[in-house]
Amino acid sequence: MNLKVIGTGCEDCDRLYENTKQAIAQLGIDAELEKVEDLMEIVKLGVMTAPSLMKDGKLIISGQVVSTDKIVKLLQK
Repeated sequence: MNLKVIGTGCEDCDRLYENTKQAIAQLGIDAELEKVEDLMEIVKLGVMTAPSLMKDGKLIISGQVVSTDKIVKLLQK
């Protein structure tokens, strides 16, 4: 599983990254977690709002920080 937290390095982006890291640990899954902060890369991904979370190339969270529990549920789908 490939996960990308997308944002320009703001406080909310950092919080979403940490919540995602905790969700991966809770689930005990093998996932590659990446932080995308480069504006050109964000544009290439087609993401318009930050923070966002992509799972295997699909946007699953857009423009908000969500709890670790919610991320766990989204990753289990």
